[in-house]
Amino acid sequence: MEASMPAKMSFGTDGPEVTRVGLGGEGVLRTFGREEEARSVIQAAIDNGIGYFDTAPAYSGSEGYLGEAWRANPGVRETVFHTSKSAQRTASGALADLDRTLETLGTDYLDLWQIHDVRTMDDVQAIEGQGGALEAFVTARERGTVRHIGVTGHHDPRILTHCITHWPLDSVLLPVNPLEGALGGFLTETMPAALERGMAVIAMKILGGGHYVAPESGLTARSLLAYALSHPVTVAIAGCSTPEEVKTLVTAGAEDAPPMGADERRALEDAFRPHARRLAFYRGVL
Repeated sequence: MEASMPAKMSFGTDGPEVTRVGLGGEGVLRTFGREEEARSVIQAAIDNGIGYFDTAPAYSGSEGYLGEAWRANPGVRETVFHTSKSAQRTASGALADLDRTLETLGTDYLDLWQIHDVRTMDDVQAIEGQGGALEAFVTARERGTVRHIGVTGHHDPRILTHCITHWPLDSVLLPVNPLEGALGGFLTETMPAALERGMAVIAMKILGGGHYVAPESGLTARSLLAYALSHPVTVAIAGCSTPEEVKTLVTAGAEDAPPMGADERRALEDAFRPHARRLAFYRGVL
């Protein structure tokens, strides 16, 4: 039986509807020279109704693969919600990233542009200071070159919470997985603060870069995706390396997918709790 179409949700308070699962810029897209495999994954996402596509200049050839896909499928790019990012900390550097991104993707706008991987107060001060990247993001939104702006982070929940409470943002991209449920911080402080402000919440690190998938222990990609989607997130993104993985992503986010109950969610968190320090490889602080 074919997978159902992905469910949809409004992007923040006033944004457009987006599919609740999106194709991340990792997996096979975070490579160079694997055009055929990347093409098959992107096409599978399009064919199976995914309407949210994530990328970044830092993700190897990801932007290039997506740009080629849109050129090969005229009109499709305008039907999807497309994101990218910039890790530059100055306004001039961020705008240069945006120009390159738009050219590579073959588009004249982004649906969402994100300040990428904010880790420390030094980052924050550079970004929000005079001539900092935040100026470029706000200006790009005012001009309509980007329709929404956001921030991403997985290093320190206190830093990310500062960003969403002090900057004029539309979204936040943060880790959502059982480890985070056990540790607290991103899910107990940052996410509620974003929701209180009507921001869209995008889930990442759902599979822990694949390290958390252990079928013999009941930790499947499907169960970890269900865990993420049991939270009040707008969309959950995951990198895929095969069309089959894309179908798993779509099935988890389908309109008729059974929701994960509170007991099952707590059981997953309890399984991660004894191994928190070892599994929190992407966090800079605990």
